[in-house]
Amino acid sequence: MNGWVLPKKAAIGGKEYPIHTDFRDILEIFGYLDDPELPEFIRWQVALALFYEGDLPAEHRQEAMEFLAEFLNGGRADAGKPAPRLLDWQCDCDLIISDVNRVAGREIRQEGYVHWWTFLSWFHAIGEGQLSTVVAIRDKLRRGKKLEGWERDFYREHKDRIDLKKPASKEELAEKQRLIAMLDGK
Repeated sequence: MNGWVLPKKAAIGGKEYPIHTDFRDILEIFGYLDDPELPEFIRWQVALALFYEGDLPAEHRQEAMEFLAEFLNGGRADAGKPAPRLLDWQCDCDLIISDVNRVAGREIRQEGYVHWWTFLSWFHAIGEGQLSTVVAIRDKLRRGKKLEGWERDFYREHKDRIDLKKPASKEELAEKQRLIAMLDGK
């Protein structure tokens, strides 16, 4: 991928496919890829169906997944080992939007279309603010580093915002399904 061009098509298996590139479409894809209740192969099937227009032949799914992963990463190939999770696109939505709006100089949710890479550029230009504070505290907590006094105060006041929810275990998901089945049986 060429970082100077905003791609709107993908060449997969020698054929070009239009792709959905609006930031809202991509954030919806992240929602499915991050859903712990879905098996991984289902997550990727949904992501591919939401990203590509047209039917992808099964023999090109791996290539399509690799293109999608690189696209999500702003056109950069996967760096290998995933970094610890410090941000949640859904949970941190209000913080992300307020900072991206500040960088973009407008309310981006009112825009008819914003390419994912344009959104990412604005996102990467976010400087100091509430989002960077939350992410920095998450990182310190993850690494077991001592928080400054003001960070401890901020953490106490915003603990529910800073602590990312851990995905439910298989046992918790099974219990949830059991309770739903009991409620449906009423």
